[in-house]
Parts: sequence; C-alpha cells; structure tokens
Amino acid sequence: MAEEKRSGDGEKREEEVDAGALFVLKSKGTWLHCGYHLTTSIVAPPLLSLPYAFKFLGWVAGISCLVGGAAVTFYSYTLLSLTLQHHASLGHRYLRFRDMAHHILGPKWGKYYVGPIQMAVCYGVVIATTLLGGQCLKAMYLVKQPNGEMKLFEFVIIFGCLLLVLAQIPSFHSLRHINLVSLILTLLYSASAAAASIYIGSTSKGPETDYTILGDQETKVFGMFNAVSIIATAYGNGIIPEIQATIAAPVKGKMLKGLCMCYAVVIATFFTVAISGYWAFGNQADGLIFTNFFNDKTGHYLVPTWFIFLINLFTVLQLAAVSVVYLQPINDILESVFSDPTKKQFSIRNVIPRLATRSLFIVVATTFGAMLPFFGDVNSLLGAFGFIPLDFILPVVFFNFTFKPSKKSFIFWINTVIAVVFSGLGVIAMVAAVRQIVIDAKTYKLFADV
Repeated sequence: MAEEKRSGDGEKREEEVDAGALFVLKSKGTWLHCGYHLTTSIVAPPLLSLPYAFKFLGWVAGISCLVGGAAVTFYSYTLLSLTLQHHASLGHRYLRFRDMAHHILGPKWGKYYVGPIQMAVCYGVVIATTLLGGQCLKAMYLVKQPNGEMKLFEFVIIFGCLLLVLAQIPSFHSLRHINLVSLILTLLYSASAAAASIYIGSTSKGPETDYTILGDQETKVFGMFNAVSIIATAYGNGIIPEIQATIAAPVKGKMLKGLCMCYAVVIATFFTVAISGYWAFGNQADGLIFTNFFNDKTGHYLVPTWFIFLINLFTVLQLAAVSVVYLQPINDILESVFSDPTKKQFSIRNVIPRLATRSLFIVVATTFGAMLPFFGDVNSLLGAFGFIPLDFILPVVFFNFTFKPSKKSFIFWINTVIAVVFSGLGVIAMVAAVRQIVIDAKTYKLFADV
C-alpha cells in the first residue's frame, strides 16, 4: 500500500493512503473554497419548503425552530471542526465521518452506523435532487409549451444526463468554482422567491391568507414533527469532515471562517424565503414555494412567465452542484475500492473503473428518481434518520468523548441536552415520516407524471 505524509497542525505522521483520500479528498483548498462547499451543501432547494414547514408550526414556533436550527447546527458544526482540529494536532487527521466514529466511538460505530447512514443520506440527496431537477425542467417546458406532452420521467432522465457528465469531475477540490457559481445561484433564486411572494401577497392576485394550523389534534402533532424534520433537512449537511478534508494544512481557524461565510448566506436566504412565503400564502403554502406562483383556479401564473422560467433555471443549475457535492463521499468509497493508489489518477487503470462506477451510480439514481416521484416522503424519513444524528447529535457526542469536559461544566450539560433532545425529536420525526408515507401510499404510482 502506498504511503504519504499528511500533516496536521504542525505535526505529521506516516499513514496508509487509499485512492479515495489520494484522488477525491485532496487537501488543497482555502477557507473561501470551504465556504463555497459548505454553502452548496447546506443552502440548497430544500429551503424552498420552509414556508410549507411553517404552515404546521405557525409564526412563533416556525421562527423559533428556524433560529434554533441555525444556532444548534452552527454550534455543532463548530464543535465537529474543533474535534477534527484537535486530532489533527495530535497527528491524526481524519478525512471522513466514518473514520471519526471509528476512532472516537469504536470500529463498529464507523462501519455499521455512521458509514451506512451517511451513504444513505448522500445517495438519498442525489436521488431527490435528480427528481426535483426533473420537476423544475418540466416547469420550464410548460412555460414554453403549455400543452406539451412530455412526461416527468423524461425530464428526470435529461437532468440525469447532465449529472452523468458532472459526476466525472475528479475531486472535491475541483468543485470549488462550480460551488462559487452555486452560491450565486442560491442568492438569485432565494431573492426571486421572496420577491415573488411579497409581490403576490401585496396584490389582489394572492390568496386570502389564513395562518390557522389546519387538521385535528393528531394531524397537528404529526405535522409539527414532520415540519421539524423538514427544517432539520434544510440545515442538514452530513459531510462536514469530508469538506474540512479539502482544506490545506494547517486547518486551524479556516473551517470557522467558512462556516461564518456559509451562515451569512443561510440567514439571508432561509429567513427571507420562509417568512415571505408563509406571509403571502399562510396555510396554503405548498411543499415547493414555486407551486404557489400558479393559480389552479384560473390556470394562469401569478407572476410573469419569463420569471417562472428563470427561477426554475437558477434552481436546476444549483441542484446539479448540490448533487455533485453529495456524490463526493460515494466517489471516495468507489475510488478506495476500485482504484489503485500506486498508479496515476488519470491512468487507464484508474480512469476506466472511475468512469464505469460513477456512471452506474448516476444511472441508478436517475432510475429511482424517474420511477419514484413520491421520493420526497422517503427523503423526509432520511432527514429524520440521517441528518438529525449526523448534524445534531454526533458532533456533541464526539466533542464530549474527545475533550472529556467536566460533568459539572456548562458545555458538558449543554451538549448532553442537545444529544438527548434531538435523539427524541429524531425518533418522533421518523414516526411522523413513516406515517406520512403510509397515508400517501394509496396515491403512489411508478413513473407517475406529477
């Protein structure tokens, strides 16, 4: 096995290097590049579902959950970064989430819990973004061809073809320029969504707004926890160690700068879209705020058709960047298994298996996206099952296990409270997500044109 020296903060050690670490998780980036990666992975189209989450929570609980989600995830991501820095200073720079779990909690935690959950989340995001990309492409098509006959699965396949090309980008670091463009696109479609909501809400075109939470007591309770799952998914990342792995050593302080940059964008987008969308549409807010820009009764758009085309175009392009970012942990595993680190990255020996395996994973994801247009319900389950543990629970557990703060200290107890509370919320959110799948199951149809 080939070896290289990877430096921590001022210290180095010899360690075995697999092809995934060597080719995919190259440590060459700056804090700015880190900020681009973080923003693309967190500030993504799920934020367009925040007004829908608010309709189950109302104003006070909705804003409280949004603020709480931002505070807790920023805190937990900072703790995760500090934990990684600490181990790097001891000469052990962990590049992957499962490696952290392996060395901090034990081998079985990395192999049978964190690793599988992270891969399920990452691949689930790829499938969901492929489906949503197809839906946005169809929306653009219907603007130009209102009576067009193309089906949703055809647009999902078109989007999958785009991913088939982008998936061949060799490393995480190679995405830095794409993710800068992604950041700009995020600001564009978020500002557009907020502007359209304010325009519709302030004119007679909009619906009569009602902020009453609908349904019986059971529906309200499960809706509330489903909304929590949606917000957790919006703030979810699940790949913080892999993003920090792209930073050139020494990494001290760079991740915090990237996080501050990312959360400036989070505040500018999440809050404007959530508040303006819920203000304009109230309890009629749809799962994707763009859907509210179309009046089903009249069959006309509430904003100009060119605006609908552009806002969907911005979203499609950013979805492609999000998909490729979440492919990186999967690519890392594929490279580790099928590539030879003793050969050059672009040798025939490594290029052929890379092209074949990455293409296969995109083809399978596209097939699932086209076949299961109700994947949003399943993704809600993945959010509860995956993002809550990876982003809310494990970072504080890793910190307590690594630094061993006194049981009388404030940080020990705040971390413990976060872990316990979000463990409970995760379980309840999973139950709520499964319940929603059961309710919607009667409407499920393979390759449905929705």
